[in-house]
Amino acid sequence: MLILTNFERFPENWRSTTGLTGRAIMLKTAWQFLRHARQCDLIVINSAVRLVFQLSALFLLFPFLRKPIMSHDIVLRQPRSRKARLTAPIKRFLLSRIDHFTLHFRILDGYQKYFGVGPDRASYLPSKPNIRYRYQYNVDPEGEYILCFGRSERDYDTFFAAMSQLPYPAAIPPPDFAQLAKHASRFTWQLSDLPPNVRILEDDGSVQSLIHIIEKARLVVLPILKSRIAPSGIGTYLNAMLMGKCVIMSEGPGTSDVLTEEALMTPPEDANALAAMIRRVWEDDALRLRTAKAGRLYSENCGGEPELRQRVLDRAIEKLYLVNLPRSQSRLV
Repeated sequence: MLILTNFERFPENWRSTTGLTGRAIMLKTAWQFLRHARQCDLIVINSAVRLVFQLSALFLLFPFLRKPIMSHDIVLRQPRSRKARLTAPIKRFLLSRIDHFTLHFRILDGYQKYFGVGPDRASYLPSKPNIRYRYQYNVDPEGEYILCFGRSERDYDTFFAAMSQLPYPAAIPPPDFAQLAKHASRFTWQLSDLPPNVRILEDDGSVQSLIHIIEKARLVVLPILKSRIAPSGIGTYLNAMLMGKCVIMSEGPGTSDVLTEEALMTPPEDANALAAMIRRVWEDDALRLRTAKAGRLYSENCGGEPELRQRVLDRAIEKLYLVNLPRSQSRLV
């Protein structure tokens, strides 16, 4: 059995948890997938929106080459601009030709409304902390400040409004306004007008620098805009949890639909609720430590990149391969 995938470091010779074995070829471009399609059994695309659309369109032109396709971790945004609204029906049609989606969230309302991706063709898979097995880090629930960081659909305005009501020390990395705008984050405050208890940290942009910033945090706060239809900051909160930090996040896809006691939730874009939660956790060590412990256990159980690849492989086999086998043969796998 042969799988074509763009998943980095996917094992060339793989084995599913059901005992099925096969090979994988790692490819990058849609034309490469098309050239190898005739010989493969499945196609698995990881975190590549454009590639998914390209393959869907190419298989319209060459239907005799088409093979079952699973898209993993495709991130779609609510169509807000005029151009996005005009192209949404085309995207919806192309996505209708993808056989299955594995996603790191369960709230599919936005995906189903705008792109036709619902529970009938999508299933949940846990994500993983990006630093697991790859970087050195310390595990410590204590720290100096309340940290807010990240660039994807972050709501820094609500964080600043919340911190202006509180006396506790807070911090952010130096903002890259071009990247924040590109990833639809909200940061309209002037740096000179930030609350006096919010400082800007030194950050050279490296992963080790970011790890050091998280290590010194007492709380990690990830406010996300309410307009999102896909998760933002999953890798960020899993990294923070893995390092033993208590995390406060906005309710929504990828947070309140997959976590319970592992993190603390507030309504999105509600500065008063966020301030109240920060105050409660800062002053209640038992709550902070209990949440941090549960979060760390959850993050550890997610494993790292190898475990995620195995989950994706097993789901692809389950949804796209076993269902097409004769019943007697599938029972033997």
